[in-house]
Amino acid sequence: MVNEKPHLSFWQIWNMCFGFLGLQFGFALQNANMSRIFQTLGAEMDAIPILWIAGPVTGLIVQPIIGHLSDKTWTRLGRRRPYFLYGAIVTSLALVLMPNASYLWMAAGLLWILDASINVSMEPFRAFVADNMPKKQQPKGYSMQSFFIGIGAVVASMLPWVLANFGVDNQAPEGTIPDTVKYSFYAGAVVLLGAIGWTVFSSKEYSPEELASFEQEDDSKGDSSPLIAAQVYFRNGFGWLATGLLTTFLVFSNQWDKQLYVLTVSLAVFGLLQFIVALRRKQNVEPSGFDSIFDDLLSMPTVMKQLAVVQFFSWFALFAMWIYTTAAVTSVHFGSTDTSSAAYNDGANWVGVLFAAYNGFAALAAIVIPFVVKTIGLRKAHLTNLFFGAAGLGLFLVIDNPDYLLISMVGVGFAWASILSLPYAMLAGSLPAKKMGVYMGIFNFFIVIPQLLAASVLGVLLKAGFENQPIYALLIGATSFMVSGLLTLRVTAAKSE
Repeated sequence: MVNEKPHLSFWQIWNMCFGFLGLQFGFALQNANMSRIFQTLGAEMDAIPILWIAGPVTGLIVQPIIGHLSDKTWTRLGRRRPYFLYGAIVTSLALVLMPNASYLWMAAGLLWILDASINVSMEPFRAFVADNMPKKQQPKGYSMQSFFIGIGAVVASMLPWVLANFGVDNQAPEGTIPDTVKYSFYAGAVVLLGAIGWTVFSSKEYSPEELASFEQEDDSKGDSSPLIAAQVYFRNGFGWLATGLLTTFLVFSNQWDKQLYVLTVSLAVFGLLQFIVALRRKQNVEPSGFDSIFDDLLSMPTVMKQLAVVQFFSWFALFAMWIYTTAAVTSVHFGSTDTSSAAYNDGANWVGVLFAAYNGFAALAAIVIPFVVKTIGLRKAHLTNLFFGAAGLGLFLVIDNPDYLLISMVGVGFAWASILSLPYAMLAGSLPAKKMGVYMGIFNFFIVIPQLLAASVLGVLLKAGFENQPIYALLIGATSFMVSGLLTLRVTAAKSE
């Protein structure tokens, strides 16, 4: 006879999820300040996107690996908590070192370390809730995580601005990071390590034997991946590889912008990986997890394919905003591109306030959105929220007073809250329960891929068509939000709608 996992108290859930406060603190500091750090260390405007590439690449590589490893790990500390702790230690060190980088290449390298280590901590957190809570309580656990995400993002994004108002020096010699940013990152290191440490040492994990005794859904049937024929992989692999090699050659021979190599080489690598699967399939090698992921990728449910395109344009817009808001606001609304000037640093601090604001508005939007969904349905609600986001980014081009940019953050907040929730609500009902985990993992590819594309083409687009003016990256983002919203209408409606 199987047992049911015991219900957890409010404070047990609080302790389990508290680490997310630290995780989001680190992410928010990065999102609000990395472009400022890169510019301060001498990065040219069209080079900033490529410097941000660490996030999507490390997420694409690290998250599936850590997820797989944590499933199979068991130590005296548990199986998820070791990854929380070790990732937090390295992340905290990277946060301390980042604002002390004296060269651009050092900051870029530290961003890779920061993103990789923070992904090591973050990836097992979702599974941690599923491991320890009965299914009826899991929504409460994820809601608690979202609460801490919001708190961490608001505080971390505003921290340089708050410190400046308390008299901390917000200017520094050319090529040096201001004290407001330095102390914010130091505080982030303490908060991240402390919050995750609290979760690690105040929570417990069930042993493999205990987990086996709990009532679990029977995954013994229908969980194998569909075997895609070798010739399909050969055909697809050839197409992607040929496209990647041809475009790489064109970039090289025409001396086009080097950032395009990110896109062209990625196409070639994707084709090469499919060739590897094809060869393994032709040799009748026992399918591995690597093979299964590709099988599932090529046999995604229709609704998932439709939503993948929606996600692509949504996250392209978000990445444009994260990369270019600092440069746009400092140059247009504060009138300075001199990273050592008071105007530039005041503007960069104000961007932190704006980022805190959209996270705060997103928390409020999360309360309103369910009522909108009940009224007009999931698809139209998501379209509406993405149009709000487009309007918010568009307002950057027409608002002169930086104080009024807070109005634009209302729209961005609604879009952000919607992107974090409604696509998953539309997706969940179309996925087989026994393959929910792998398909959710594949769905994250369509968060990472647009970020890689943005890193490779945004700088080129601004340089070629907009005289390298960063404010127009936000116009591109607004357009991308609108396209994403319209594509939502193509998603097959659930029966409940």
